[in-house]
Amino acid sequence: MPKNQLESHKIQAWSLINRKYLGKGVRVKRFRRPTRSQIRNRVLLAILMARDMKLSRFAEELDVSSRSVSAWVYEGRIPSKNNLENACRLLGYPPHVLFNEALLRQSPIVCQPKPSRFMKRSHSSSPSSNIILTGLCMVYDFSVTDVSNWIGIHPGTFRKWLHYSHLPTAAMQEKAEVFFRIPRNILFADCEFHSSSHN
Repeated sequence: MPKNQLESHKIQAWSLINRKYLGKGVRVKRFRRPTRSQIRNRVLLAILMARDMKLSRFAEELDVSSRSVSAWVYEGRIPSKNNLENACRLLGYPPHVLFNEALLRQSPIVCQPKPSRFMKRSHSSSPSSNIILTGLCMVYDFSVTDVSNWIGIHPGTFRKWLHYSHLPTAAMQEKAEVFFRIPRNILFADCEFHSSSHN
């Protein structure tokens, strides 16, 4: 068979294959299992995880679809004004903490020196005052001891941050900010809210 006819035959064959299979549409799962780098709104997911609230339940509480909530968490979408106000009211955080636009534009991968594992038993036995910081450890599956060592502080000090709404010094806040790559005013928002509620 001449070369030109051979090429033409190949093109026709691929055309038939495309029409047969691709013409029917490609089946894609509606929800993919996200990797850590695909979580755009890490703060929102951290709060939900620390409070043991599934995305589906959060959606029910707000009377929105699970797909909408998934888009807020994994795609960094910002809800409509009404849904935004309801979400903030339900979780008890202002919009600049829950849906920080500057933070949503990036999706940094937090680099850990070695594998780590968050101990859920310690979380259940010691309720956390810093929901956001605790939730971030859960999102990334970091143990408290490992994070303490990586940041360069004593594990007991880090536990005070988590359990007693202890606001660290500016230098310590900076260390946590650099590690988690989240602004300190968001990372320690729970400490600020806790102290203002007691004044």
